[in-house]
Amino acid sequence: MAPKAMAFKANSVIYFQGDLSDKIFILKSGKVSLNSQDIETGQEVRELIQMGEFFGVKSALGRYPREENALVLGDASVLQFSVPEFEQFISTNTRVIMKMMKVFSNQLRRIHIRVNGLLNIDEKSDPEKGLITIGEYYLKKRMYAQALHVFRRYLTYYPSGKFSEAAMRNCKAAEQSAQKYGTGKGPEPAVVSASTSSSVSAAAAAASGAGGGNEALKKVFYNAVGLFSQNNFMEALKGFKKVIETGGDEEYTIKSMFEMGRCLFQLKQYDQCIRHFTGLIQKYPKMPDLAEALFCTGQCYEAKNEKEKAVGFYKKIFSMSAENDPVRRKVMKALRALEEARA
Repeated sequence: MAPKAMAFKANSVIYFQGDLSDKIFILKSGKVSLNSQDIETGQEVRELIQMGEFFGVKSALGRYPREENALVLGDASVLQFSVPEFEQFISTNTRVIMKMMKVFSNQLRRIHIRVNGLLNIDEKSDPEKGLITIGEYYLKKRMYAQALHVFRRYLTYYPSGKFSEAAMRNCKAAEQSAQKYGTGKGPEPAVVSASTSSSVSAAAAAASGAGGGNEALKKVFYNAVGLFSQNNFMEALKGFKKVIETGGDEEYTIKSMFEMGRCLFQLKQYDQCIRHFTGLIQKYPKMPDLAEALFCTGQCYEAKNEKEKAVGFYKKIFSMSAENDPVRRKVMKALRALEEARA
């Protein structure tokens, strides 16, 4: 396996904030800036990448959305690594590993101290409460991808925790707001605070005889989401199947069917994935994740080397999606990559 050399013109974008990708980059020449938003002041933060430095590492290895925009300030040449290529590279470069560990540990420590100070969280306080409070902060700031990542992590680590009800509701709010408005837009969502979590749990328990019993099903769903984020796709698939087989909540049944398709794609079961998404779209043509389902289907055809069919799906998504829709950016990148491959 070998990294891919790529060239970018000035004022182009290597990746956008919110993108999901397993690609890692090293700057060979030129100028690249990582632009993000300071969580305390809301102001734009710009970090210039030095030649020889890696970027996009944390989000690629952690399988969560990019936290910044990677902008090309001057014509640049980069090496693009897949995660396996990157792991193979650093396995033979001990000095690179030590440098990255030092940088990451310092970054994580600074972020931890800043967020805890911002939220008035004691270093020795309950880590369970600290985690959900950080998610609430991101949600209130309309940083939906970050909020979703934190709440899903909470449900992974504490599936039966004392704030699990609040985490599930906030996770749903973050997901819906991200789909509808995009990052930083829309009205402030209704946040279920950790301080009111006990009353939320009590209300859910009281409602269990009248439909509230679906809370256990939701926990199964978010536990499967957590397994997916850990790349445990087979166990995640089993969890989503359990939700579907249990039934009783159409919303989570549709969500689980969609996530099942994503699992099949990650497991490289492309034909089964195509059949699954085809049946899902036919049954629920107005499903919230329609564009994402079409995109995943297109990716399956691309992986099967049926490029024209993949392009057909990508163009369909492009014609039906809004200009600021995150999936539209992924489609543009996929089409551009296919064009470059043909050249």
